[in-house]
Amino acid sequence: MPATALAKFNLDAAQCDALIVTAHSVDGTGVFLFPADSRAQITNAAFLNLFIAWEAFLEEAFALFMTGQLTINGTTPVRYVSPPTKELAKAMIVGNQRYFDYANVDFVRKFAALFFQNGYPFEPHLGSSAVDVADMRTMRNASAHITTSTQRALESLAQRILSVPSPGISLYTLLTRVDPNSTIGDSVFGTYRDKLKAAAQLIATG
Repeated sequence: MPATALAKFNLDAAQCDALIVTAHSVDGTGVFLFPADSRAQITNAAFLNLFIAWEAFLEEAFALFMTGQLTINGTTPVRYVSPPTKELAKAMIVGNQRYFDYANVDFVRKFAALFFQNGYPFEPHLGSSAVDVADMRTMRNASAHITTSTQRALESLAQRILSVPSPGISLYTLLTRVDPNSTIGDSVFGTYRDKLKAAAQLIATG
């Protein structure tokens, strides 16, 4: 059910938060229990896990709605396909490809429009969060493999978020910086986590 998929995503997000909190634990004198490189690796891994959880939520939501599940609010999306099982629904999305890239929000929106009338319930929420998801894909790429191109993309993103040039910035540094646009002084990680949670909530609720 969509409620179960949403609950799983929120649980995974909470576990990512817990990983980051643990990574930054201090002893009684305020000294970090983990060295700097470990804090960075754990935080980057937590971010990667969060994005993987988002992709898993999208895959599950597609399969559920393609097989006729209602949204949490009880609305039935008008579907153009009717696979008999979730497994077949997922296979339909993959088609003759090796896998479907749920990290690519443009691909996801295209398939939502193909399978559901007006892309509902994925739209308009994916459209509203498209830039944010694309930003997270840039960060995901930087967490998976650092190359000249991924580093350049990360620096460009960091400059846009932080409003200052950020040559050589690491993913860890960006994730743990206070987001200048946050009204509660949250980190960049926290801001993007909440954006994904909000989008998942809207998709599942309908």
